[in-house]
Order: sequence, then C-alpha cells, then structure tokens
Amino acid sequence: MTSPIPPVRPRVGLFVTCLVDMFRPTVGFSAVKLLEDAGCIVDMPMDQTCCGQPAFNSGDRDSAKKVARPLIAMFAGYDYVVAPSGSCAGMISKHFPELFADEPAILADVKALSAKTHELVSFLTDIMQVKTLNVQFDGTVTYHDSCSGLRELGVKQQPRALLQTVSGLAIREMKEPETCCGFGGTFCVKYPEISGKMVGDKTADIAATGATTLLAGDLGCLMNMAGKLRREGSDIEVRHVAEILAGMTDHAPGIAGRDPEGK
Repeated sequence: MTSPIPPVRPRVGLFVTCLVDMFRPTVGFSAVKLLEDAGCIVDMPMDQTCCGQPAFNSGDRDSAKKVARPLIAMFAGYDYVVAPSGSCAGMISKHFPELFADEPAILADVKALSAKTHELVSFLTDIMQVKTLNVQFDGTVTYHDSCSGLRELGVKQQPRALLQTVSGLAIREMKEPETCCGFGGTFCVKYPEISGKMVGDKTADIAATGATTLLAGDLGCLMNMAGKLRREGSDIEVRHVAEILAGMTDHAPGIAGRDPEGK
C-alpha cells in the first residue's frame, strides 16, 4: 500500500514519552533533530504526561482513560503525532480506539488521533521518505526489535535501512533479535524471575554478536537490557537508535540501566 503524501513541512506533535522525559532527554532532542532535518515543523506540548499504557496493560481502564484523555485535544491540531517509542505509539494508534470505544461522542476524534500517530523511525522512512543520513558512528551495533514496535506497528527494516547509511557503522544481527527482553512494562514487576531469565537469555545473544553497542527503539527495553549487562560486568554500550541516527552520541554517555535495588 502506498504511503500518503505528507503536507509540505508537516506540523508534528512530538509525544516524548515518560521514560525519555525522566531518564533520557537526549532521545527527545535527537527526535527533534531528525524530524526537523526531514523538513517537519516540530512542537512538543508541555502539558503531555503518560499515554496510559501501564494502567491499560494492568486492566485499570478508568485510570488509563484519565491519563490518556487530555492527549486527544492536545494533539488534535497536528498533521502527525510521533513518538520515539513503539510501545507508546502502539498504545495511541492501536489501543486508544479500544479504550474509548464506549464514548461515541469523542470516538471520531480518538480514531483521528490514532490514525496519524507513528513511531519515530518508521515515520521518517515510511511517511517522510528519508532514505539516507549524513552522520557517522564508528563501531559495530546490534539491534533489538522491541515487541510493540515489531508486532503492533511493523517496525523492523526501517531502523536497519537508516543505520546502513551511517558512515563507519556495521550491523551484527543477533540470533534472535525479535525475542522479548523480558521488560514488558509491568510484566517485569509482576514476574521478576521469569523476566530475569528472559533478559539473561537476551544479553547472552547480544554478547555473542561481538557488537560494541546495543540499539533499540524503546527506552524501557533498553534500560532493562542495560541493567542486566551492567550487572554482568559487560562494557557493551546501550543507546536509543535515534541518538545514533541524529549523530548525538557525544551529548550523553550510554544508557545506564538500574538493577532491582536501584543501584
């Protein structure tokens, strides 16, 4: 299916996400740079908070609605809404219509918001038709396909296509790049032993590639894997893919994950 032709200099509302705001602002700055370089006019509504995904995934629909509802009007005036996160973009684009299905008065607005919401890298490639980037990164990377981005939004080849245009960068694929890292939002809190086994399998697969840097498009996954790598004593650097694509790796060190005790 042919992608719709975007307006000249489309107005993009950046949904920066909770984790980026609180733990990794560099990802937000990288997203703005990538979008502006692609020709977009970028704004970030300052009243935005969470998309409601944690409550939604836990079955608390009332709390999810309370958090999500302000976003409907907040992002109504933009041509597109873009998030540097497959899980948050998936929540808005796939689950908002389900969440507000019992409110016909606003359902049309909800569906309009959902239809124009995209994950960052897929938006750049599929909508803005970005084919190449004039940036450099000297090193080998491996890429983790986050569950929501891959399975809900079809984000797979888009980041790899752009990474292949980065000068000096080489991609080494994992044996199982599509396997879950065990984060799963509240899953890692509810089932820590299962989650711990999953992320251990993941870091073993990462290490086996020989790559010096781990990339992904979801900060939750990255923090989870970074924490495990740190506890294992690994020196593999962990970064959001937007930081590499925007050439902003000099602006912050690699992601430092936290272990369950917060160390």
